[in-house]
Amino acid sequence: MQLLDLSSNKQLTGPIPSELGKLLRLVFLFLETNELTGTVPTTFKNLKQLQKLCLSGNGLPGAVPSDVLGSWTLISDRGLSWNRLSGSISSSIENKFSGSLPSSIGSLSNLQRLYLQDNELSGELPAALGNLTSLTDLGIFGNEFTGTIPARLGNLANLRNEFTGTIPARLGNLANLQALYLSCNKLSSPIPSQLAKLQNLQILDLSFKPLKLMTIPTWFSQLRLFQLLLAGTGLRGRLPIWLSSANSVSTLDLSSNELRGPLPGWIGNISGLALLNLSSNYFSSIPVKFRNLALLADLDLHSNNFSGGLILLKSTDEPLGHYNSIDLSGNSFTGQINDTIGNLPVMSPLSSLILSDNPLGGVIPPSIGNLSSLQVLKLSNNRLSGSIPAELGNTQELTTIVLSKNRLSRSIPAEELDLPNLQVFDVSDNMMTGTILAHNASIPASFFAGNPGLCGSPLPPRKAQRSRDAIVM
Repeated sequence: MQLLDLSSNKQLTGPIPSELGKLLRLVFLFLETNELTGTVPTTFKNLKQLQKLCLSGNGLPGAVPSDVLGSWTLISDRGLSWNRLSGSISSSIENKFSGSLPSSIGSLSNLQRLYLQDNELSGELPAALGNLTSLTDLGIFGNEFTGTIPARLGNLANLRNEFTGTIPARLGNLANLQALYLSCNKLSSPIPSQLAKLQNLQILDLSFKPLKLMTIPTWFSQLRLFQLLLAGTGLRGRLPIWLSSANSVSTLDLSSNELRGPLPGWIGNISGLALLNLSSNYFSSIPVKFRNLALLADLDLHSNNFSGGLILLKSTDEPLGHYNSIDLSGNSFTGQINDTIGNLPVMSPLSSLILSDNPLGGVIPPSIGNLSSLQVLKLSNNRLSGSIPAELGNTQELTTIVLSKNRLSRSIPAEELDLPNLQVFDVSDNMMTGTILAHNASIPASFFAGNPGLCGSPLPPRKAQRSRDAIVM
């Protein structure tokens, strides 16, 4: 027998029979998505002809014995994910392993895909990984590796997927590499300019890595990236002008840095931008040409020093350029929200609108109620006055409404409190009056507090007023 496929049989329970180790000619073994328990039998070391093994989706505990692993020299594909395997890693794939990665993994010369992400692995990556000349996919993010990525990985000409860790110059030889994720780890090193040779690289993520870049290297302009993610990398000063010709970039995240000054007019030339995140910097103004970003769908500029009128409107017939999310909170924008904001085609798919902490003034436009996809509306501390429009009750997808710290008055419309998906409703610190109507959402009293004229559950009962006939002594 060369093939045994018992996958997706929920009635298969109990330990894996050790007798399977007697099938010396077995090439393919598929036992995934069952309810098997126990450890991998030591008799599996006899399966020296095995090329593909899948045990994913069971409840297997423990570690794969090292002598079993070493016997699978012909194996090219293994799936051991979604089990409960633990202990030190034995070169196994897709589990919640801890410990270090052994050098013996380099003996699996036919291995094509190695997925180790989201485990608890630590220590240095073994240089023996460079022996896996058939490897096409390598995933090692979400661990606690230290040290450097071995330079010998530059010999893996078939590798096409993703790395994490520090970067040796020879990685520039990985001509088929498409995605390089180095975010959120404790490793650091200079970024070698040899990576400019990665002409198939589409995604570069260095976010929240202590690189202290100061500025974006000019050789980045030689890459044809779709996504450039440099949040929290120590960038300072102005945006480099070479970005004006980065037309292939659709996602640009430069948030949580120390960039400053006005946004340059040429930012409107990055015609492919669909997501732009410049939040938590020190930018001061937005050029009129910003409206040229016809494909922009997700915009996050929160926590900067922007001032002037809101620049939300743009003319585009391209559905891909309709807004999905907007966050301009924590700036100094002024001017009322456009009365027709909810009637504009470019706003029709909007799911999140966050304008809090800007001195806008004016009223809440009733047309917002026409945004049928809106889920999050935050207009806190915007110096808004008038009443809460009942039309907001038309936005049936709303889960979050935050209107606190304004000058809103009159009663709370029943339509808002009856929204079926409502989870957060905060109108604290306004001038609301009347009785809070019965509602299904669990809203704390603090979200209604600071409105002297408001009463009803969940607010505590009002204290009895002193009689106007009190005797003055």
